[in-house]
Amino acid sequence: MVRTGSVTGPTLAVVAREAGVSVPTASKVVNGREDVAPETRRRVTEALDRLGYVRRPRFEAAKPPGLVDLVVHSLESSWSGAVLHGVEGAAHDAGLEVVVSAGLTRTRGGRPERDWLDKLTTRGSAGVLFNLAELTPSQYTWLEQHRIPFVMIDPVLEPPTGVVSVGAANWQGGVLATEHLLSLGHERIAVIGGFRRKMCGSARVAGYRSALASAGIGQRPEYVRYGGFSETGAHRHMRELLDLPEPPTAVFVCSDRMALGAYQALSERGLSVPGDFSVVGFDDLPESRWATPALTTVRQPLSEMAATALRLLVRMMAGEQPEGTRTELSTRLVERASTGPVPDSRRAADSLRGRSPR
Repeated sequence: MVRTGSVTGPTLAVVAREAGVSVPTASKVVNGREDVAPETRRRVTEALDRLGYVRRPRFEAAKPPGLVDLVVHSLESSWSGAVLHGVEGAAHDAGLEVVVSAGLTRTRGGRPERDWLDKLTTRGSAGVLFNLAELTPSQYTWLEQHRIPFVMIDPVLEPPTGVVSVGAANWQGGVLATEHLLSLGHERIAVIGGFRRKMCGSARVAGYRSALASAGIGQRPEYVRYGGFSETGAHRHMRELLDLPEPPTAVFVCSDRMALGAYQALSERGLSVPGDFSVVGFDDLPESRWATPALTTVRQPLSEMAATALRLLVRMMAGEQPEGTRTELSTRLVERASTGPVPDSRRAADSLRGRSPR
């Protein structure tokens, strides 16, 4: 009788009977074989989940580990390129091969995609790096049941207790961006954050608030906006900020991508950067250097974060436990051409209201 690694778990025969298939067919699903009809795979997978069947962790046989997986949200962004660069360099140093996948969170027929997870054990991967916004509870459970070590790179939501992650010092970055604008004489400083309740977005806005408070400047609720890390959202909020009775003279935009949306809104009003308005971004992606003018931004070390995550994963694959579950790498301000001294108050007031100064 075929059993799992769990003494108390159901046998594969029980799963097969529950799904109405033969034991060899159920075994094909467990082992990630392709020659199974989609409907049959669905029934067996549901039976596996329902009965709490735990697949044998095949990766334990791979010693020394030679293969790890990197799962990213998309392969089309410069963000993912920076992450891949860091992982590849660290993996080369460690003598590891990397399999790159995109879009683990896709759904099929309304259910989370499970094929990739099943194939992970089949190809003998020793560990996984995730550069995704988040994992689902069932995916966390699957990884724990299979005893597969994994590390999250810059998760958007705070991971469950015990999950190892690597990120940037987002609060510090918010402080640096705001202090830079304060040093140029700006006091009416707005912020366009990402997502209000998500980890990196809330930390960057908290750093902005802290820097203002340390400078003795009262916070204006109308100057705090959240654009969901999209150019469209930042464009809309920038227009709204310019329409205020007393508009800001500078803005800290919590991603480079959103900063491009703010640039567009300012251009549509005939305002120059930084002559009429100063802008600071966050990330230091290649786009920030290509913008006109080049964007002053807070650099988060994406490649270094990815390399650090790979090195932590290697230690975990060797049976070590990291001292802490969260590692943060420092951010720093990269000053370019999008920030300058606060303009003459009369000229700024007229310009920001869309009128030419007299």
